[in-house]
Amino acid sequence: MDLQLSGKHALVCGASEGIGRAAAIELAALGASVTVLARREAALRAVAEGLPRQHGQQHGIVVADMGQTAALRAAVEALTAAQPVHILINNTAGPPAGPAHRALVEAYLDAFQRHLIAGQTLVQALLPGMRAARWGRIVNVISTSVYEPIPNLGVSNTIRGAVASWAKTLSRELAADGITVNNVLPGYTRTQRLTQILADRSAATGKTPDEVAQEMLASVPAGRFAEPEEPAGMIAFLCTPAAAYVNGQSIAVDGGRMQSI
Repeated sequence: MDLQLSGKHALVCGASEGIGRAAAIELAALGASVTVLARREAALRAVAEGLPRQHGQQHGIVVADMGQTAALRAAVEALTAAQPVHILINNTAGPPAGPAHRALVEAYLDAFQRHLIAGQTLVQALLPGMRAARWGRIVNVISTSVYEPIPNLGVSNTIRGAVASWAKTLSRELAADGITVNNVLPGYTRTQRLTQILADRSAATGKTPDEVAQEMLASVPAGRFAEPEEPAGMIAFLCTPAAAYVNGQSIAVDGGRMQSI
């Protein structure tokens, strides 16, 4: 099985912590040069400095906000002018919790901007390099809510579904160029996002975070939360030559929680 990514350059968004950071480590371990993108420069530098370099990779950082389209485009175009990007991990923090009917219109617009518009901006900036190489991988880190909406995550459920449909459309448009587009759907994973969800549900119900966690785990056959390295492993696999014929898929890494087929 060919899992080698030597000579490839990956851009990993939301890489200062959590699943993004874990994905950057996995891709570097497979031989890719990795550029990590997020808003916090100090955290990014720490991640980049800790990435594996056994294959002579050159790792770097891009400080950018997924909600600032013009600045994001400029930063990524400067990156690709110096070194084309072959792999895009499109990942950013999820919208705040709450029911859909109570969410402000501005909350929907902000989430659409940070997830779908930012993704479109990144793809358009990186596509020339992928097409020139006749090789590319785009992996969107979204949510199991694209199949089964998650209670009290109304804005997230809505936007994640839009990103999944966008990705499926792209997968059909770009396949002839040797570019695959897939989605990884993490289940409950030990990240800052999970900590926030536990706190929000605790505040809404009066239960302790531990009680909320146990209620959530009752729906997970594996009986535990995922570690960030577990969805990151699937992300990395989808970027390898071995996954060249996997395209347009939304793959859950959720410990068996989803009940749909």
